[in-house]
Amino acid sequence: MRILLISPNTLREPYPVYPLGLDYVAGSVAARHQVRIADLNTMDLADLARLVAEFSPTLIGISCRNIDNTEAATSRSFIREYQQLVSWLRARSRALVVCGGAGFTIMPRAILAAVGADLGLVGEGERFGLLADALDQEQDPCLIPGVITPDSPAAPPLPPPWTGPQRRDFRDDAAHKRFYLEHGGMLSLQSKRGCSFRCIYCPYPRIEGRQHRLIDPEEVARMALKLEAAGASYFFITDSAFNSDVPHSLAVARAFTAAGVSIPWGAFFAPVKLPPEYFSTMAEAGLRHVEFGTEALADPMLESYRKPFRVREVFTAHRQALEAGLHTAHYLLLGGPGESRATVSATLEQMERLTRTVLFCFIGIRVYPGTGLYRIALEQGRIGPDTDLLKPVFYQAEGIDQAGIEAMVRERAGQRINWVVGSGGSGGADTVRKLHQRGYSGPLWEFLIR
Repeated sequence: MRILLISPNTLREPYPVYPLGLDYVAGSVAARHQVRIADLNTMDLADLARLVAEFSPTLIGISCRNIDNTEAATSRSFIREYQQLVSWLRARSRALVVCGGAGFTIMPRAILAAVGADLGLVGEGERFGLLADALDQEQDPCLIPGVITPDSPAAPPLPPPWTGPQRRDFRDDAAHKRFYLEHGGMLSLQSKRGCSFRCIYCPYPRIEGRQHRLIDPEEVARMALKLEAAGASYFFITDSAFNSDVPHSLAVARAFTAAGVSIPWGAFFAPVKLPPEYFSTMAEAGLRHVEFGTEALADPMLESYRKPFRVREVFTAHRQALEAGLHTAHYLLLGGPGESRATVSATLEQMERLTRTVLFCFIGIRVYPGTGLYRIALEQGRIGPDTDLLKPVFYQAEGIDQAGIEAMVRERAGQRINWVVGSGGSGGADTVRKLHQRGYSGPLWEFLIR
């Protein structure tokens, strides 16, 4: 079969993100099939039309990585763009169209109906290889766990987490790789799948499962060296929280050091209790950017969010990272169940105490099905069973609305550039782009640190 895999994600705020998932999807496909990857960050529709005409695919896979940008103030849905792409492909190809990806898995039946694809693939992309083989051998693809059709139940069961081989087909000669090297030098790396945390708002456990599936640290280091040899000047580890398994993350860092990985990297971390030398070990392995998923700095809100830490642990982890010479940023998520003027004020007071850092404040929490926040919103009457969640819906706290929270944040932030509301918007993305053009690499938020 001739298989075309498409990454339609062109969101560049704060910077473009390498389509790691398609490497794993491509790696799941048997060698007898031909695979091409089309990244719409690197080609326009005229380029894609030529590729479709020349390659004449029999199967097209579309990665629906995101449903929307998850920002309440500047909300942007991507569903219409996926639907337009499917319609555009229908006019130019007779290929079977399959949708999958992280965003698709959150609301698979609704997205499949909205975009008009032939099949959907719920869960991890490795089952795409099984799907391709079934179609090639004229077998029923719906016997594969996670494959759905437009006639499947409205809430199809989630398939079990993938426990088979995970083969990343990273191609040094891929055209789309060059784009990311020219726009910040950043490529992506994964060290495990699954998330053991139980945060009420997060769909990660639905996407990847709650049980960790660890990649061998030496294999992670080998891939890091491969990215470095391919020209990367930075890589970001895409795990939901790199340190959700502390021993494994330490083993990965030590494998980087042993292998001689020499380029800097970053990752998301939970500010949980950590060994005293944790961040110094990470720094020795090349870590430069610590992005803490802190979410709140008031213990009642951390408890509401079911975070595995409290304010005290946040400050300890922050201090450890600074003492190791690392750049730190904290991501705050304001407006969840129980939020009030008092809890917002408490968080802002504690934010003042966090030194030498960047504070990204996201106001309003997106409600996704299958999460604890969905159940809370349903019980409180914030949403109903028939609420269309394909359209971005954000939880509304009883004690304070989003406008009130934003006013408090902006008043406290004043003119300080290290207090950022949201991702920084198009202005921030434009600044990052210009710095990348001047040869800087990485996420670059360290230039905001005060």
